[in-house]
Amino acid sequence: MAYYYPEPSRTFSEYLLVPGYTGPDCVPANVSLKTPLVKYKKGQEECPISLNIPMVSAIMQSVSGERMAIALATEGGMSFIYGSQSVEDEAAMVARVKNYKAGFVQSDSNLSPDNTLQDVLNLKAQTGHSTMAVTEDGTASGKLIGIVSSRDYRVSRMDPSTKVSEFMTPFDKLVVAGEDTTLKTANDIIWEHKLNSLPIIDSQQRLKYFVFRKDYDSHKENPLEMLDTHKRYMVGAGINTRDYEKRVPALVRPAQTCFASTLPKASVPGRLKPSSLSVKNTATASK
Repeated sequence: MAYYYPEPSRTFSEYLLVPGYTGPDCVPANVSLKTPLVKYKKGQEECPISLNIPMVSAIMQSVSGERMAIALATEGGMSFIYGSQSVEDEAAMVARVKNYKAGFVQSDSNLSPDNTLQDVLNLKAQTGHSTMAVTEDGTASGKLIGIVSSRDYRVSRMDPSTKVSEFMTPFDKLVVAGEDTTLKTANDIIWEHKLNSLPIIDSQQRLKYFVFRKDYDSHKENPLEMLDTHKRYMVGAGINTRDYEKRVPALVRPAQTCFASTLPKASVPGRLKPSSLSVKNTATASK
């Protein structure tokens, strides 16, 4: 049986959409995309871990490496380092992500005193970095004896075979800091001495890290960064049912880490449920 509506029908063309009708406070900067990452009792407690943007990466070798973790944390999301690797390798990946944000970056551009200007140019082309550490053995952890930057040489006026030892800035003219230096103190030293980088060394003058001025500027440009209480990037890590008792402590040590468990949803005798495992280990790591 047909039914007749007494109200008049309408078509889309009868409506007028008024552009700019929203209030002046409705702008992208005032929109929060913050999203809880773990379970919590809403109204009774604060969520222990929330994402600044609702985006995570899959726990896959082809997706979630340390580069993805750094990129996502910079934007406000979180990456989960894949667990299909050795405990030591996964823990090292997590540690490198944490150290990257801490500003204490291991040098990947290193020279020995016997290298030449041509070696400097080749290394710069390879890594894109103009600041290079000069150590006795040319490694990232050798005894620091100088630094080469773009201010130390002029390609048009120097022979490419010139030894690094002849134009580098020697150690006695460098401003350095000890390995117990905090990021805040390191940044204060950089600004006080108008430096672009600050070498961090141990008691034996071995190079440990670099702290760069650009990292401080980068933080200001990315206000949604996912940081822990120590101002380091937050990163997740995958675990499994086989070796989680060994893997979890190894991953917790270098970082406050949220774990993506591959344990089954049902409880396993002698093992924690996935949800309790995630929250418990996050809390433990943050102490």
